[in-house]
Amino acid sequence: NSSDLSPSSFILASIPGLEAAHFWMAMLLCSVYILAVTGNCAVLFIVKTEPSLHAPMYFFLCMLAAIDLALSTSTVPRVLSFYWFNTKEISFGACLVQMFLIHTLSAIESTVLLAMAMDRYVAICHPLRHAAILTNAATAKIGLVAMARGVLFFLPLPLLLLPLPFCSSRVLSHSFCLHQDVMNLACANTPPSGVYGLTAILLVMGVDAILICLSYVLILKAVLRLASWKERLKVFSTCVAHICVVLAFYVPLIGLSVVHRFGKDLAPLVHITMGNIYILAPAVLNPIIYGVRTKQIQRRILNLI
Repeated sequence: NSSDLSPSSFILASIPGLEAAHFWMAMLLCSVYILAVTGNCAVLFIVKTEPSLHAPMYFFLCMLAAIDLALSTSTVPRVLSFYWFNTKEISFGACLVQMFLIHTLSAIESTVLLAMAMDRYVAICHPLRHAAILTNAATAKIGLVAMARGVLFFLPLPLLLLPLPFCSSRVLSHSFCLHQDVMNLACANTPPSGVYGLTAILLVMGVDAILICLSYVLILKAVLRLASWKERLKVFSTCVAHICVVLAFYVPLIGLSVVHRFGKDLAPLVHITMGNIYILAPAVLNPIIYGVRTKQIQRRILNLI
């Protein structure tokens, strides 16, 4: 029975009734993607050419920029092809590769955000030891650990889906491939894949979120021990950009997870919109946040303009 074999392709989701507006939706998406690419490339260029920014915090920012570029580039061009040229199908192999990249890059970004939180903790709570603890070599090692952690935790996801039989329905809920979405199309016993996917997310993003919150509890305790409110605000203001970046990553992630698990009856527009926000929100907002909060980046951007 051909319906019990792995499909040759999946069909990307479109918004019913809005097919005529695909061109303009793609124009909007393309504009946001260009903004994301331009902003993150600018961050990479500025940090590379500005000696005063050669510090762990800004090396982590470069890692975020590279991850956001890779994540958006692995999805948005394929979505634009769908909207502009009506190429609705994506091959089974390409879908699994895209799914692996999305989840792995998200895990790496989560680890880098945790490392940035630890950097803020050491800089505020142990300032005299900051330079000795977070050296350039230590920063590079953290980046390698983040990559290895993401790959090791999320490589099994496509491998668990590979042998599953799929039913006749091949229509996804998004314009790109996610593990939960693809798994729901299988007509076999999927709890092992579902349990592993949820466990991997909890052990990576969940643990990272808890440790980030813990680091800010310790930072807040250290800040409150300062003598004046002026000093407290000055010290804590160094964390504002990172807090905004954490929210830009975790709020869409949580929203998309909630929609996947509890919003099966919601309109397709909700699923597609949440998916696009999850992919593009960090890539667009991170350069803007650090551009606004970092005077050196502001100055170099004005010089470039």
